[in-house]
Amino acid sequence: MSDSNRMDTQGYQADPQILKAFGRVAVFMGGDSAEREVSLKSGQAVLSALLSAGVDAYPVDVRGCLLKTVEDPQFDRVFIALHGRGGEDGTIQAILSQAGIPYTGSELLASALAMDKLRTKYVFEGCGLPTPAFRAMGAVDEADSILQALNLPLSVKPSREGSSIGIRKVASRQELIEAYEAAAVLDPLVLVEEWVEGPEFTVSLLQNQALPAIGLSTDHVFYDYDAKYLADDTRYQIPCGLAPDRELELQHLALDAFRVLGCRTWGRVDIMQDSKGDFWLLEVNTVPGMTDHSLVPMSAKAAGISFEELVVRILTDTLEERDA
Repeated sequence: MSDSNRMDTQGYQADPQILKAFGRVAVFMGGDSAEREVSLKSGQAVLSALLSAGVDAYPVDVRGCLLKTVEDPQFDRVFIALHGRGGEDGTIQAILSQAGIPYTGSELLASALAMDKLRTKYVFEGCGLPTPAFRAMGAVDEADSILQALNLPLSVKPSREGSSIGIRKVASRQELIEAYEAAAVLDPLVLVEEWVEGPEFTVSLLQNQALPAIGLSTDHVFYDYDAKYLADDTRYQIPCGLAPDRELELQHLALDAFRVLGCRTWGRVDIMQDSKGDFWLLEVNTVPGMTDHSLVPMSAKAAGISFEELVVRILTDTLEERDA
């Protein structure tokens, strides 16, 4: 990644009254999910930016029993930088809600729904939003019926994992079976959907507004875990390469996807474009990565929002009253 894509954490001055209202802020990171290492990087980046902006913040590595985080809290609110199960699926949101502790991002139901890729697609389908044809797969002997219903190649993914963990592209019955067995180790609920060949885009959302879309390209089969967090040859296109009216269409679609799931404050929506130019929703991320390879900070920077301002704006929404 070039230096132009690195996070800018200099020069932002937060409102002193808002800083005072925040009180002490815990940055929840780490956890026990498959995305622990990414979460630690996100959390440290968020913590550094909050401290630089003048926020009284400190790190909390959330491991083991999540209930212990609220037994004797030494904080007034939480910035959630946890990825994957336990932190992004509604679990920590439920615990904090019951304890009456404000936290960043989407609430329990929206978090749980967005984390579940299969049920997310049921919502998209029910609301008339475009998403690739799909089936749930619960056993190897369902392979033939799935191949009759869907066109190869296919994407096979555990329904409730993030960061592209466990995702495979398959082009045959045998590959489908092997990919299902591997995905089922991570989650018994496995999503199989038709593969969309074409450009991939991601749209970051902040306080009910869509930030500039990013076009993604990689020499990998798809934008997988290595391309997201490890590789330095992943290509990020800002502007995204679409005509202004098509980018606006893309942004509106992302906002629709975010809203039908009931998400709030911030997140990211991943979208494919096929050879005809049509857009197809893949998934919604309610706690996206905040590392130096991450897309939300990159998109915010393109909109003139520094990393410090970004995290403070996300945290500011914890000052608003939420529904019970």
